[in-house]
Amino acid sequence: MNRRIFLQFALASGAIALVGTYSVFIERVRVQVNRYKIPIDNLPRAFHGFTLAQLTDIHLGYLVSEAFVKELVQRTNRLKTDVIVCTGDYVHERNTTAEIDKVWPILSTLSAKHGVYSILGNHDHWADTPRSLYWLERSGQNIRHQSIAITKGRDRLVLGGAGDFWGDQLNIDQAFAGVDPDACKILLAHNPDSVDSDFTTPVSLVLSGHTHGGQVVIPFWGPPRLPVENQNYSSGLITTPNTQLFISRGIGWAILPVRFNCAPEIAVLELVNPAFLA
Repeated sequence: MNRRIFLQFALASGAIALVGTYSVFIERVRVQVNRYKIPIDNLPRAFHGFTLAQLTDIHLGYLVSEAFVKELVQRTNRLKTDVIVCTGDYVHERNTTAEIDKVWPILSTLSAKHGVYSILGNHDHWADTPRSLYWLERSGQNIRHQSIAITKGRDRLVLGGAGDFWGDQLNIDQAFAGVDPDACKILLAHNPDSVDSDFTTPVSLVLSGHTHGGQVVIPFWGPPRLPVENQNYSSGLITTPNTQLFISRGIGWAILPVRFNCAPEIAVLELVNPAFLA
């Protein structure tokens, strides 16, 4: 190997090592608070400017500690949003209740003016479905297969929750049973593929996670791998044939503990009606 080739090899190896170190030890733990304006045409006037903080895909477990999750919850509470929603995958490992029993006492300290509402993701079912359902109910945050109306004067906003796309029955129509078809409805559904399922209830917005934004996003290319059937569903606000879909990049990791050009996030959504914008 001549000197030129050696230097090229050394530089390439150093760059790879630097990117790897950054992806594992820096970007993976630098949780951003990202703010998004979400236009909803049928949003009632009283809810123009209403805010939601979304937490998803925490994956407590290896490299995601209880202390990390406690700080995450405290940061979210300090945002003082109107509502906090949690869209699943709170634990990482399969076939164990230990992580479930660690994460839910922390999640139960979330607090917002108009409530905290949560559903489960596939990892919660893979860990232990009965135990996850127990804590979901005990926390007082359970919105799975049901809905709740938030009222402000004569206006109301309806939040509903789907079951997980892989580990449960979605039951989207059941969640909104008895709700006025013309009401402004927001659905929590862990897996964004849920929006392509068969349901008849009109929904103004779906909030999902699951993808982690791909964890690695190659500039000018995008994420090389997404754990969804519809490969258009990566992160951010997406208009689908059925509804608007917002996908948060979430907090934790799966497969490999890396994040590159795809920092973890607490997503803060401000709902706006375009008709009321100045």
